[in-house]
Amino acid sequence: MGKLKFDRASIEGAMDRIVDRTKRMDMSWDWPCGVAYYGIAEAYEITKKKDYLDFLKERVDELIELGLPVWTVNTCAMGHCLITLYEATNEDAYMDIIRSKVSYLRTDALRFGDQVLQHTVSAGNDFPEQCWADTLFMAAFFLLRVGIMTKDEELVSDALNQYYWHIQYLQDEKTGLWYHGYNNITKDHMSGFYWGRANCWAAYTMSKVGLLLPECYLYPQFLEIVGSLNEQLSALKLLQTEQGLWRTLLDDEESYEELSASAGIAAAMTLKGNPLHIKYIEKSITGVLSHVAPDGRLTDVSGGTAVMKDRDGYRNISKKWIQGWGQGMALAFFAAVLNYENVAGDGAL
Repeated sequence: MGKLKFDRASIEGAMDRIVDRTKRMDMSWDWPCGVAYYGIAEAYEITKKKDYLDFLKERVDELIELGLPVWTVNTCAMGHCLITLYEATNEDAYMDIIRSKVSYLRTDALRFGDQVLQHTVSAGNDFPEQCWADTLFMAAFFLLRVGIMTKDEELVSDALNQYYWHIQYLQDEKTGLWYHGYNNITKDHMSGFYWGRANCWAAYTMSKVGLLLPECYLYPQFLEIVGSLNEQLSALKLLQTEQGLWRTLLDDEESYEELSASAGIAAAMTLKGNPLHIKYIEKSITGVLSHVAPDGRLTDVSGGTAVMKDRDGYRNISKKWIQGWGQGMALAFFAAVLNYENVAGDGAL
């Protein structure tokens, strides 16, 4: 594997600033917090900085004491930091909540077709028979991690099934890019745009599967993931801007560059470990670092985005405010960069 060139001090300094700024955010138990705290957990795993873990524990314990919400696909995103906390502390309270989330996803979460998880953001039937790329991060990746941690093959199988069907429904075989969502009732991709952050959710979580799943090559669905990711990254590298970033609508030159998608896509390339991607990763390091404000806010991150009705719906989403998913994906990217030489990728697959 080729050598990735970067300044470690700059990366570590940016991570410290991002974590410090994220600490000041008043986020509740939902997906913005889940992605942000996942990023802090990833930063902790790579740097082993105790203050990162101490903050996670203090804030998560406070949120638990305040009371947990009704489970949805989106609220399951908080399960990622619980895995880190349980592995670091061995406290049963974290595992109890993890099991509760898993039970919800297994038995109560709305599904359609071949047991595909319907994307949900509330206790209601938000988007009937719709699958969104977001679900891969919020739920499928979480199920996979818990299945691996607990050696539960049924959970692993369910998680891989989610990946398999999301690939079938959401990836355009002609371009390699991912649509935001699919409506199983109308059998279409609704507005049908290649949204940047949808591609981030897909690419990032798929790049993690081969690194986490023991003997991954023995699972037929994993080979589908490898093929999907290879095609996606081959397409995405051609859409990288001169600044090393990606646009909120990937193939729309009038759409703004969006940093959460850019960080997640760059992280996927980094984790994949393909030496042909090094020049693109290095451009992304420069691009993402240039958007870390002195106070640690990742700038130019789009707000929460449903499957919008038209192109302008995506173009006009505000990117003015700090967002947990931007903080989290920037940390995940920088953690992957710091760990680049230790990443095995999926070898010849």
